[in-house]
Amino acid sequence: MAVRARWVDGDQNSPWLVFIPVALIVLITVVDVHSPTSVHLGPLLVIAPALAPSFAGPKITAAVGGLAVAAQVFIAALHGGLTTSNHLAQIAALSVLSAMIVLFTVVRERHRRQLTRAQSVAEAAQRALLRPLPDRIGVLQIASQYVAAEEETQIGGDLYTATRADHTTRLLIGDVRGKGLAAVGEAALLLSAFRLTASRQPSLPDLAAVLDAHVQRYLTDFSVTDDESGEHFITALFLDLPDDRPVAHLTNCGHPPPLLLRRGQAPQPVDTDAAPPLGVHPVPADGHAQSTVPFDVGDTLLLYTDGVIEARNASGTFYPLADRMARWAHCPPATLVRHVCRDLLAHTGGRLGDDAALIAIQRTSHLSVASRVV
Repeated sequence: MAVRARWVDGDQNSPWLVFIPVALIVLITVVDVHSPTSVHLGPLLVIAPALAPSFAGPKITAAVGGLAVAAQVFIAALHGGLTTSNHLAQIAALSVLSAMIVLFTVVRERHRRQLTRAQSVAEAAQRALLRPLPDRIGVLQIASQYVAAEEETQIGGDLYTATRADHTTRLLIGDVRGKGLAAVGEAALLLSAFRLTASRQPSLPDLAAVLDAHVQRYLTDFSVTDDESGEHFITALFLDLPDDRPVAHLTNCGHPPPLLLRRGQAPQPVDTDAAPPLGVHPVPADGHAQSTVPFDVGDTLLLYTDGVIEARNASGTFYPLADRMARWAHCPPATLVRHVCRDLLAHTGGRLGDDAALIAIQRTSHLSVASRVV
């Protein structure tokens, strides 16, 4: 899930609000006409065109400004005529100010359209790059959500994907250093390489070594164009969840360990031996350890990126993921992820300092070798 803020053209937004500046123009005109000639309320007419851009586009704002100028001309005609210097100055000043307000509204609408186009492109890129995981893969029930720290781009450096390999579900969750569009290239590289090679590697350590080599090569190729390429890396967690065995195999490359939820027990982080993140320095296959933990029917693994556990509230307190998880341990994955995401945004006041991704995986049954369907 990505937070999205779509601009709506002002001329289409609550058209009844246009009656507010029109009513102000009528009110000021009536009061000024019935006031002594020594009282000049005409300058207050500028309030109407100044108020219009808050809910209207250039056309309506120009119409309100024209109506205000016409009202000023009407007042001048009844109070001494149009030839007096005071009235001429008021009409000229109101005309200039109205024109400037319309110009500002035109520029604002142009920026809104540009932002809308950028959001559409980013949303399309996110759909192509970070496809939602299916609700079910094999014997697993899965739910995922993604929240970008930069709402304007809708896309960042957190990534996840899954594939099937020999009656096993193989998953990846990762986090590129940084956020926003600068991290998209490395996220796209890792996702593409995973999808191409995941089913060809016999073990998770082998897969981690191959993907580490891909990231190393990418960073070397683009080191000339990026002064910070030496500081780039990707934390990653790889999982193998076989259909016919109640276990989970994990290989960790500098990523936060997942939480294991089991009925009747408090959520516990899975103990994994973490190798360096991808791209830091070359690590051979035997440099990546594989951990195996029990993962039986009804158990749930919650995978997440550091944008979740490093999210702070107004007082600087980190989000206590494990503590909050205890209250939703009985929930199915979709409900669990939805609760955590809402609670996380409530903790931070609605805005994250870094991209955040969540994946909940629950084993629903065993598939024996004899009952496999190819």
